[in-house]
Amino acid sequence: MTAGVVPLEFHAVESAKISPSRVFVAILIARKKSWLKSGLRAKSPRKEGFILFHVNLGLETSVGKLPSITVVNGTDVMLPCTFTSCMDYQNSKFWWTFHKNRTEDGKKIIQIFLKEKRPRVKPGEIYSRVILIGKVNLKNISLLLTNVDFDDEGLYTCFFQNPQEKGQQANSTLHLIVVSELLLVDNRLTVLIFSIVGGVIGSLIILFIIKKLVVFLIKQVGKKKKECLVNSCANTERGHYGSKADLKSPPKA
Repeated sequence: MTAGVVPLEFHAVESAKISPSRVFVAILIARKKSWLKSGLRAKSPRKEGFILFHVNLGLETSVGKLPSITVVNGTDVMLPCTFTSCMDYQNSKFWWTFHKNRTEDGKKIIQIFLKEKRPRVKPGEIYSRVILIGKVNLKNISLLLTNVDFDDEGLYTCFFQNPQEKGQQANSTLHLIVVSELLLVDNRLTVLIFSIVGGVIGSLIILFIIKKLVVFLIKQVGKKKKECLVNSCANTERGHYGSKADLKSPPKA
């Protein structure tokens, strides 16, 4: 069986086809003309009308937020893909294609047919190492590619075709990058910067606490000094008056 060429839209990670079926947009058009005839200014009757545009925004696929996935040679990788449709997707068709590059013809690696929402998987022309792990009833057609090889690097595109949407299609493309080993990111500089910043912030917090404690202690010491001074003055005044009383001779009988 020879693989057919499947047109892709490589300018975006996600794409959705638009068909004239759903959203109605009305535009009121009014035109007014005037001209001179027989020396008199005449106006043409006003022409008004509505133009309706139907736009379908419900058919869509998605491979996630990242346009590419990097995997180590010899390991397994999941190729994510989900789909959405505002209409029933019974008897829909799904398939994945592989492109080595953007100029190479696409080859189907797996096909999925729905019969009353029960998926039937048909292997593609290539890639016997591809397994459907997504749940179609959960609108997920993700694949598992096992034992990845350097030849597996390229563009993987998932397709969704819904007969309820007048046979319109949606597709999303994912770039798979295969490496011999993952490069470890040196985070020492980042850790050092965060350590310095954290140390400075911690020192400022400690200084702030010490300042508050010193101010509190100064206020407490000043308050005690005032209390001692008030008590001392009161005792002195009471002692002075008492000494005057002691100097007075007792009254005569």
